[in-house]
Amino acid sequence: PLVPVMSHCTKPRSLKRHRSLLLAAMCHSLCGSLLQQRNVPGCKQEVLEQAPMYVAVMTYLGFGIVTLFGYFRDFLRAVGLEKCHLAQEREEQKDFVPLYQDFENFYTRNLYMRVRDNWNRPVCSLPGPVFDLMERVSDDYNWTFRFTGRTLHNVINMGSYNYLGFAENEAESLKTVADTTLRYGVGVCSTRHEIGNLSIHEELEELVARFLGVESSMTFGMGFATNSMNIPALVGKGCLILSDELNHTSLILGARLSGATIRVFKHNNMHSLEKMLREAVCSGQPRTHRPWKKILIMVEGIYSMEGSVVRLAEIVALKKKYRAYLYLDEAHSIGAVGPSGRGVTELTGVNPADVDVMMGTFTKSFGAAGGYIAGRKELVDYLRTCSHSAVYATALSPPVTEQILRAMKCIMGKDGSAEGIRRIRQLAENTRYFRARLKEMGFIIYGNDHSPVVPILLYMPGKVVAFAREMLERKIGVVVVGFPATPITEARARFCLSAGHTRAMLDQVCTPPPPPPPPPHTQTVCFRYLIIHRGAFSLHWRPHW
Repeated sequence: PLVPVMSHCTKPRSLKRHRSLLLAAMCHSLCGSLLQQRNVPGCKQEVLEQAPMYVAVMTYLGFGIVTLFGYFRDFLRAVGLEKCHLAQEREEQKDFVPLYQDFENFYTRNLYMRVRDNWNRPVCSLPGPVFDLMERVSDDYNWTFRFTGRTLHNVINMGSYNYLGFAENEAESLKTVADTTLRYGVGVCSTRHEIGNLSIHEELEELVARFLGVESSMTFGMGFATNSMNIPALVGKGCLILSDELNHTSLILGARLSGATIRVFKHNNMHSLEKMLREAVCSGQPRTHRPWKKILIMVEGIYSMEGSVVRLAEIVALKKKYRAYLYLDEAHSIGAVGPSGRGVTELTGVNPADVDVMMGTFTKSFGAAGGYIAGRKELVDYLRTCSHSAVYATALSPPVTEQILRAMKCIMGKDGSAEGIRRIRQLAENTRYFRARLKEMGFIIYGNDHSPVVPILLYMPGKVVAFAREMLERKIGVVVVGFPATPITEARARFCLSAGHTRAMLDQVCTPPPPPPPPPHTQTVCFRYLIIHRGAFSLHWRPHW
């Protein structure tokens, strides 16, 4: 078990044990290389296609131009020629330490503010396969917004994590949720340790453990806090965390709060991970060279910005080889991949017992909120008493708990229907079809063929803005992401597939707009001639005489 037996190599004879461990690792290096060459189902080597050099040059040039204009506008604000819309410090606070870094403020007011209309759009309906948006406009270049009173109806939702379509409002489907609300109310106003432990909470934890095929599980009210508040309970000073370079912020925050030493390995790169494991076993802690108390590998099932699937079978082999421990975040993969929706362990054929800590959220495939930790019973019992999220956080809301139970029972077929399996298969079919269409159109896309997260590389900042606005005009809602959430040269649009999407919806998303009508004979410039080429939608300026 991870706790408390996870602390190892601290006795005087641990050095001898380390020598035998290193010898065993060297003897099995050949087996490890053969494993990396094995064709694991669903986890073939993913190649992230690189853009041509001119794309990177133009991207840096674009950021350089907007940065220069930003400094120029700051100069105009300083001399009073342009109004500054940002909050100003009071005179008596001029000598205070600033709350934010200078570049963060500069980036916000001069770059992000110009394109802020592409984010935080107010949704006024259910976030299903289609939704409604409240129209808003800005009269001061996105510093402020005003609502027009008009609603954009039936916008195709390509951004929500509603993978299996359980974020629904059908009265018949939500009858049990309504009954639970009438019986328990909408909140428990207490922690599980006090008077907030309900029978449906225990029922949910038993169901999650059976669904995952592990001994025990426990639930939390917030998915982000499931990572950030539980990792510090598992590792601390004298421990080593090996984290994938593309891990989610919640994992990074939890690792930093733990006080453990953090080392980052290249994304899904087994050679980089094994090199760090070997070095950790051989060298131990810095300066003292004492053996690490614990070595914890942290990875995700599906990476939310790349859509790539973890090479779980190979990581499990490495963690066994070097006697490390594995923390698997299945926020985007649980329910969404695998023949029966049981995540990457099922997709890759890995025994769940080989994963020391299984984490997941209910916010995506289950259409609810919260998260879970699952694994050995000793691990879960330890976290019940030592996790800040378990001790201090309010218990899951009763209607949310019932919604999770309803969705999970549907997936497992315990409701007496095959609706759950149908949705899982529909999501897989939509994922394959959409990815195939985008590849036929010549886009550079990232991720595994099984992943419902489909990023399209746009690269240039101007294309990101134009893409989001043009898609909304075509009544398609997408999520666009750029620096600092991604590398500066890899801005992208991220599509999230759902079992609720129909083939007609996906065809509409993949259909390019018609060319604009011919302009009059006077000299004009067409700024919205949209074409498709290798890598992105591209705006071309075409003069007409």
